[in-house]
Amino acid sequence: WDSFVPLRCPLGNSIPVVLHLKRRKMADKVLPQRIRDLVPESQAYMDLLAFERKLDQTIARKRMEIQEAIKKPITQKRKLRIYISNTYTPGKPEGEDAEKMSSWELRVEGKLLEDPGKQKKKFSSFFKSLVIELDKELYGPDNHLVEWHRMPTTQETDGFQVKRPGDVNVKCTLLLMLDHQPPQYKLDPRLARLLGVHTQTRASIMQALWLYIKNNKLQDSHEKDITNEIPMKLAALLQHPDPIIINHMISVDPNDQKKTACYDIDVEVDDPLKGQMNSFLSSTTNQQEIAALEMKIHETIESINQLKTQRDFMLSFSNNPQDFIKDWLKSQSRDLKLMTDVAGNPEEERRTEFYQAPWVPEAVGRYVYSKVQQRRQELEQVLGIRLT
Repeated sequence: WDSFVPLRCPLGNSIPVVLHLKRRKMADKVLPQRIRDLVPESQAYMDLLAFERKLDQTIARKRMEIQEAIKKPITQKRKLRIYISNTYTPGKPEGEDAEKMSSWELRVEGKLLEDPGKQKKKFSSFFKSLVIELDKELYGPDNHLVEWHRMPTTQETDGFQVKRPGDVNVKCTLLLMLDHQPPQYKLDPRLARLLGVHTQTRASIMQALWLYIKNNKLQDSHEKDITNEIPMKLAALLQHPDPIIINHMISVDPNDQKKTACYDIDVEVDDPLKGQMNSFLSSTTNQQEIAALEMKIHETIESINQLKTQRDFMLSFSNNPQDFIKDWLKSQSRDLKLMTDVAGNPEEERRTEFYQAPWVPEAVGRYVYSKVQQRRQELEQVLGIRLT
């Protein structure tokens, strides 16, 4: 018995490597029913597991809703205050170091009112184009327009300045075209009256038109799938939105130099909530911590299962040691045959006559001799000598 090494024993850390390789799947965190029956307190863990499952489903659903929401423009209306002012520089007599001709300079600037997010957006970023129309009688047909149009390489600016010679008051008209994202269109007056929409995005106009068709039952009852002509027909009824028109007087009166005209217009800006949504979707702050906790849970569950197996082993032994040893030896014998791939006859081996055959003494001698040689080699390795 001293040389007998059991092939399978669930005690302590002697569990074979084969069992370690059969790890549970990472998705399996459920305690088996046999453990829950043994430890009633484990129901608290199962309740937490059910709550976690519901929470994961809720978070996954919300993530999908947010992903769908950020595909659409999320904006809010804000007030943009436009400041229009001008300065006048009178001409100097000849011989003095200054400009000889009188001139004025017009400034157009602006900022968002009540900006909680302190968004530092440039004034020009709100517009697609800006045109300043001066008095044609004073500056002629070729020099009375000052234009700015957005280009792909446009550098944003906080304001616009226009300087021209002159010593009299000048009437001017500012035409500002807002840069809507996504683009907006003005409807033909006839269609606008039907839909109740004046200026909107193409998608919103299509939706309003479809609701009008559906509510008034204008769809062909026989060929409901034929709707491909609607976008083409609709394109002919869409126009560019009207510009914002501001009439202003450029004054050269010294008493009016400090006066600034203010105009408030409605603009659409990105909702700060959209940035928070993007941050939520791209955030990986707690992923490593969650993964570490998940791994710890799985290791704990595996350890509990191993302890349950050890408990069953010891409990079976304590209840009926004799039957347990017999069953265990049979199990070990079967495993030995499977591992060594040696065929045998269980019916013969269970009888005493099998071990009284003539070959048994020789087999026992060979077995004892091989064990003695094995122990001798181990002793030589430990002592570092060779026994003779």
